[in-house]
Amino acid sequence: TIKLQIWDTAGQERFRTITSSYYRGAHGIIIVYDITDKESFDNVRQWLFEIDRYASESVCKLLVGNKSDLKNKRAVEFEAAKAFADELNIPFLETSAKNAANVEQAFLTMAAQIKNKLFFFSFV
Repeated sequence: TIKLQIWDTAGQERFRTITSSYYRGAHGIIIVYDITDKESFDNVRQWLFEIDRYASESVCKLLVGNKSDLKNKRAVEFEAAKAFADELNIPFLETSAKNAANVEQAFLTMAAQIKNKLFFFSFV
Protein backbone atom coordinates (compact mmCIF):
# COMPACT_ATOMS: atom_id res chain seq x y z
CA THR A 1 0.00 0.00 0.00
CA ILE A 2 1.22 3.45 -0.87
CA LYS A 3 -0.24 6.49 0.87
CA LEU A 4 0.07 9.71 -1.12
CA GLN A 5 0.16 13.05 0.66
CA ILE A 6 -0.57 15.74 -1.92
CA TRP A 7 0.47 19.39 -1.73
CA ASP A 8 -0.83 21.66 -4.48
CA THR A 9 0.97 25.00 -4.66
CA ALA A 10 -0.69 25.88 -7.98
CA GLY A 11 2.66 27.28 -9.11
CA GLN A 12 2.11 30.40 -7.06
CA GLU A 13 5.15 32.50 -6.23
CA ARG A 14 3.99 33.07 -2.66
CA PHE A 15 4.43 29.35 -1.96
CA ARG A 16 7.97 29.18 -3.35
CA THR A 17 9.70 29.49 0.04
CA ILE A 18 7.65 26.76 1.70
CA THR A 19 7.69 24.59 -1.40
CA SER A 20 11.43 23.99 -1.09
CA SER A 21 10.97 22.47 2.38
CA TYR A 22 8.34 20.06 1.01
CA TYR A 23 10.69 18.97 -1.76
CA ARG A 24 13.21 17.67 0.77
CA GLY A 25 10.97 14.91 2.09
CA ALA A 26 9.17 14.11 -1.14
CA HIS A 27 9.46 10.74 -2.85
CA GLY A 28 7.63 12.03 -5.93
CA ILE A 29 6.73 15.33 -7.55
CA ILE A 30 4.15 15.90 -10.28
CA ILE A 31 4.87 19.00 -12.37
CA VAL A 32 1.66 20.24 -14.00
CA TYR A 33 1.35 22.82 -16.75
CA ASP A 34 -1.66 24.13 -18.68
CA ILE A 35 -1.67 22.95 -22.33
CA THR A 36 -3.50 26.17 -23.29
CA ASP A 37 -0.80 28.39 -21.75
CA LYS A 38 2.67 28.28 -23.32
CA GLU A 39 4.12 30.33 -20.46
CA SER A 40 3.10 27.68 -17.93
CA PHE A 41 4.98 25.08 -20.00
CA ASP A 42 7.99 27.38 -20.28
CA ASN A 43 8.00 27.66 -16.47
CA VAL A 44 8.44 23.88 -16.14
CA ARG A 45 12.21 24.26 -16.56
CA GLN A 46 12.33 26.62 -13.57
CA TRP A 47 10.26 24.21 -11.47
CA LEU A 48 12.58 21.35 -12.44
CA PHE A 49 15.56 23.51 -11.45
CA GLU A 50 13.95 24.09 -8.03
CA ILE A 51 13.26 20.37 -7.67
CA ASP A 52 16.84 19.47 -8.58
CA ARG A 53 18.06 22.09 -6.11
CA TYR A 54 15.96 21.06 -3.11
CA ALA A 55 14.65 17.52 -3.57
CA SER A 56 16.59 14.32 -3.11
CA GLU A 57 18.48 13.08 -6.13
CA SER A 58 16.26 10.00 -6.30
CA VAL A 59 12.91 11.84 -6.29
CA CYS A 60 10.42 10.52 -8.86
CA LYS A 61 9.10 13.09 -11.33
CA LEU A 62 6.08 13.13 -13.61
CA LEU A 63 5.25 15.81 -16.17
CA VAL A 64 1.53 16.41 -16.70
CA GLY A 65 -0.18 18.64 -19.24
CA ASN A 66 -3.60 19.60 -17.88
CA LYS A 67 -6.77 20.85 -19.62
CA SER A 68 -6.59 18.25 -22.39
CA ASP A 69 -10.33 18.81 -22.89
CA LEU A 70 -9.50 22.22 -24.43
CA LYS A 71 -7.85 20.86 -27.58
CA ASN A 72 -9.06 23.81 -29.67
CA LYS A 73 -7.17 26.19 -27.35
CA ARG A 74 -3.98 24.11 -27.23
CA ALA A 75 -0.78 26.19 -27.09
CA VAL A 76 1.62 23.33 -26.28
CA GLU A 77 1.69 20.37 -28.66
CA PHE A 78 1.61 16.89 -27.13
CA GLU A 79 4.64 15.84 -29.19
CA ALA A 80 6.75 18.79 -27.97
CA ALA A 81 5.94 18.11 -24.32
CA LYS A 82 6.53 14.37 -24.76
CA ALA A 83 9.91 15.02 -26.41
CA PHE A 84 10.85 17.35 -23.54
CA ALA A 85 9.91 14.72 -20.94
CA ASP A 86 11.77 12.01 -22.88
CA GLU A 87 14.85 14.23 -22.98
CA LEU A 88 14.70 14.42 -19.18
CA ASN A 89 13.83 10.73 -18.87
CA ILE A 90 10.60 11.38 -16.95
CA PRO A 91 7.11 10.04 -17.70
CA PHE A 92 4.58 12.32 -19.37
CA LEU A 93 0.83 12.32 -19.82
CA GLU A 94 -2.01 14.74 -20.39
CA THR A 95 -5.05 15.07 -18.15
CA SER A 96 -8.29 16.96 -17.83
CA ALA A 97 -9.36 17.89 -14.33
CA LYS A 98 -12.67 19.02 -15.83
CA ASN A 99 -13.71 15.59 -17.14
CA ALA A 100 -11.28 13.54 -14.99
CA ALA A 101 -9.49 12.12 -18.05
CA ASN A 102 -6.21 10.47 -17.01
CA VAL A 103 -6.24 12.10 -13.55
CA GLU A 104 -6.30 8.77 -11.74
CA GLN A 105 -3.67 7.47 -14.17
CA ALA A 106 -1.35 10.33 -13.19
CA PHE A 107 -1.51 9.36 -9.53
CA LEU A 108 -1.20 5.66 -10.32
CA THR A 109 1.86 6.38 -12.48
CA MET A 110 3.48 8.36 -9.67
CA ALA A 111 2.61 5.72 -7.06
CA ALA A 112 4.07 2.96 -9.25
CA GLN A 113 7.28 4.95 -9.75
CA ILE A 114 7.64 5.49 -6.01
CA LYS A 115 6.86 1.85 -5.23
CA ASN A 116 9.41 0.61 -7.77
CA LYS A 117 12.09 2.98 -6.51
CA LEU A 118 11.48 2.16 -2.83
CA PHE A 119 11.41 -1.57 -3.63
CA PHE A 120 14.69 -1.26 -5.54
CA PHE A 121 16.40 0.73 -2.77
CA SER A 122 15.27 -1.77 -0.14
CA PHE A 123 17.61 -4.30 -1.78
CA VAL A 124 20.59 -1.99 -2.26
